[in-house]
Amino acid sequence: MLAYIVRRLLLIVPTLIGIMVVNFVIVQVAPGGPVEQLIAQIQGTAVSSTARFTGSQGDAAPGAQSQSQSGGESDYRGARGLDPAFIKEIETLYGFDKPMHERFFKMMGDYLVFDFGDSFFRDQPVVQLVIDKLPVSISIGIWSTLIIYFVSIPLGIRKAVRDGSRFDYWTSTAIIVAYAAPGFLLATLLIVLFAGGGFVQWFPLRGLVSEGWAALPWYEQVLDYLWHMVLPILSIVIGGFVSLTMLTKNSFLDQINQQYVLTARAKGLTEKRVLYGHVFRNAMIIVIAGFPGMLIGILFTGAFLVEIIFSLDGLGLLGWEALIQRDYPVMFGTLYFFTLLGLVMAIVRDVTYIFVDPRIDFEARR
Repeated sequence: MLAYIVRRLLLIVPTLIGIMVVNFVIVQVAPGGPVEQLIAQIQGTAVSSTARFTGSQGDAAPGAQSQSQSGGESDYRGARGLDPAFIKEIETLYGFDKPMHERFFKMMGDYLVFDFGDSFFRDQPVVQLVIDKLPVSISIGIWSTLIIYFVSIPLGIRKAVRDGSRFDYWTSTAIIVAYAAPGFLLATLLIVLFAGGGFVQWFPLRGLVSEGWAALPWYEQVLDYLWHMVLPILSIVIGGFVSLTMLTKNSFLDQINQQYVLTARAKGLTEKRVLYGHVFRNAMIIVIAGFPGMLIGILFTGAFLVEIIFSLDGLGLLGWEALIQRDYPVMFGTLYFFTLLGLVMAIVRDVTYIFVDPRIDFEARR
């Protein structure tokens, strides 16, 4: 097992570099980079007002506007009329005065020591931005994943035991209908029904905690936090039951029909002992091993629209804003970190197989 883990760890390096290269090339050739974003801000044609130009070059913007009739040429269409020297200052500020391959190698060299630089438009280190947003995304990811597992696994087992019954039919219909509704639509419906959107206002509309939360006693802080999490979590988990429930059901059905189950029953073991003493371990291999992947998916991507709808300032919203603004340090820094985390979690998933079923031996695979 140790040799297998070492091989997988070594494979992380080329895989990570390949992913970064592909994304770096695509983003570099795409129009509307950070230089164009700042020029549009100076010219007053920017779509977003969040971009800021600070530092020693920040005082140059008015001067650049006064020189807008200089007729200087630039590679950027939006920069026509600006002083070419000022455009060079912007390019130097963002590192675009160097060839693309030099920028990539410098970026990867910094990332090896987890130096992700500073955001172009937020005036903060990328690491600090991620740390600031983590509590929201972790809250959503962990609670959603745990609730989905705690509901789906017992429900899937029950459906397998009562396969073909009315209970199996109606529960399948209910979870498939819930799955068909997008998460953002469920979130909007919950707001309309329960957050003062036209019916009752039982839950808060936005945020992770209330104003003045820090001054509350610890038990009221916990209750306030849970109160704010109800609607966002519901909007995610309602549609998340179907895949895990059906996977659990099918895994149990496959194992129930195996010869060892018939043998256990022939020995006089109770149905409960057969189900949870023999079938459960084999059927849960694929279900439990998928836990890390589901957690990562919900943690960093699955709650994106929910974060926007409920004004939860998490990693999904941060990534979307970085993409719109072409905030390359945030884009590539978070891509590097989350890709590395995803590759490591894939190894954790394989190790989880061993703990669930020690008979599995990855070193024996060819």
